[in-house]
Order: sequence, then C-alpha cells, then structure tokens
Amino acid sequence: MSFPKLGNLAPAFTLQDQNGNKVSLKDFRGSKNVVLYFYPKAMTPGCTTQACGLRDAQADLDKLDAVVLAVSPDPVARLAKFVDKHELNFTLLSDEDHAIADKYGAWGLKKFMGREYMGILRTTFFINKEGRLTHIFDKVKTKTHDQDVLAYLAELESA
Repeated sequence: MSFPKLGNLAPAFTLQDQNGNKVSLKDFRGSKNVVLYFYPKAMTPGCTTQACGLRDAQADLDKLDAVVLAVSPDPVARLAKFVDKHELNFTLLSDEDHAIADKYGAWGLKKFMGREYMGILRTTFFINKEGRLTHIFDKVKTKTHDQDVLAYLAELESA
C-alpha cells in the first residue's frame, strides 16, 4: 500500500470517536489544519508517550489552528479508557477493520522480535484547511512526535 499523493485532497473518512460519536474529516475543512496520526495500540508505552506529548502541546496546537485526530484499530471502549487514564484532550478514532489505515497506506507488514505480521505503521499526515495533504511523517519517533509536529506546523504557518 502506498501513501496518498501530497497536494491531493486527503482521503475522506468517518469513524467513531472515544465517545461513540461519528467524526468526519470534512468536519474540519475550512476551519482547522488536521494532524492525523495512526498508532498501533492504546495504552502501550510508545503510544502513551506519543499521546501524552500531544496532550501537553495542546495550547501550541490551538495557536496553530490545528486539531489532532489519532487513529488506531482499538475498539471505542478501549479508546475511552485511554482518554480517561491519561486525560487526553484530543479525538481518538476507532478503525477496527483498518479500512482507513489501508486508505492512507498506514497498514502494512511489521517485524518485531523476528516475527512478521500486519499492523499499523506509525505514520502522521498533515492536512491543511482546504483538506489537502501537505506532508507525511513516516518515521515517527514517539518521544519527539509532539515537537516534530509543532515544528512542521509552525513552518507551514510562516510559509
């Protein structure tokens, strides 16, 4: 699977959030830059580090007119527990059949401890207010993800 092409409209989707509400990418068109990131599993160490970094960067994200949407194959109930446990202040979306991850090229072959399996490839997509894909981070570092996101958004804002 390959990533959507930069400059094109980002693939549309509607998924359930941690509260069971439907959230669509089009809801943000014309008003917010979207940081759409795919992560493997709620409440695991790397995913928690990544999420808490973005939680703590919320004020800076607001200044840059950006909203965070985090997508994983977790069921809605697990997402709600993740939000409660870590006081997350952004939207988590459930993609249990990984259809949206497939659309974005964020589902693929992974290797861990000599084992190969299919799963979420930790990837971040930047979508501007017009709904166009402007940038992709496909080598995400969980510890610095929030800083990398803010640096890119600040660069976008000053361009």
